[in-house]
Amino acid sequence: MNKASIGGLLLVAITTIFGITFVMATGSFDFSLLRNFWDIPSILIVFGGSLATMLITEKDVISFFSKLGNIRIIFRKAINNELETIRTIIALSNVARKEGLLALEEATFEIEDEFLRKSILLIVDGTDPELVRSILENELNCIEDRHFSVVGFWDSLASMGPAWGMIGTLIGLINMLGDLNELETIGANMAVALVTTFYGSLIANAICVPVVAKLKALHNLEMRNKEIIIEGALSIQAGENPRVIEEKLKAFVKPSDRNSLNQQEDLREEANV
Repeated sequence: MNKASIGGLLLVAITTIFGITFVMATGSFDFSLLRNFWDIPSILIVFGGSLATMLITEKDVISFFSKLGNIRIIFRKAINNELETIRTIIALSNVARKEGLLALEEATFEIEDEFLRKSILLIVDGTDPELVRSILENELNCIEDRHFSVVGFWDSLASMGPAWGMIGTLIGLINMLGDLNELETIGANMAVALVTTFYGSLIANAICVPVVAKLKALHNLEMRNKEIIIEGALSIQAGENPRVIEEKLKAFVKPSDRNSLNQQEDLREEANV
């Protein structure tokens, strides 16, 4: 569970409610003001209209709900496996250097990462290095297309919210201007006019934009991890020295993580002495 995402959503709710209920004149809170921001027609116009528009853009209902369900990703803790991947590749390179590439086939049974396992099996099978790179990079491109299809969905939904908020505002203003003789309806129509804009902005800035940012961050983590795997697998196939492979792969991680790898290497050397 991602505590940062939960904390961020709670802060959004707290600051919004604070802004609505705090009365400057008295220096106190009036929670009855929250009733002014609850309007069923506005909810139907903004949320219903936005989702209905996005449903039109999808190839089927299953795809729509699948992408909509990705909102749960923002609550998922981002796991950075780069260091673990580098350690595994270095260990595999040591096995290949001592026992040959064919010895790596047995080691693949203990590898949990499917992409890494596939990469090692390709080089064990004696696949041409250029073909190995082509196969793995093609898979990266397909993963990227799938990821950005979901990102594009939430990005479009972020623009649909304010657009339907404006539509709701126009509906409220038209109803209000068309019935000015009935004074008791002016307040209700004005509420629809303004609250729909509020809901539209809330959809975009409190939900969709954070989801897009989190999806992109998770995508970048996964892509970098897979790039490490590709470079590591090809280096093993080329018969490069494990220390050279380690130095090459360190370029993918930040300096503090490089120091962590260096410290572990020093500990291993001390243990071997």
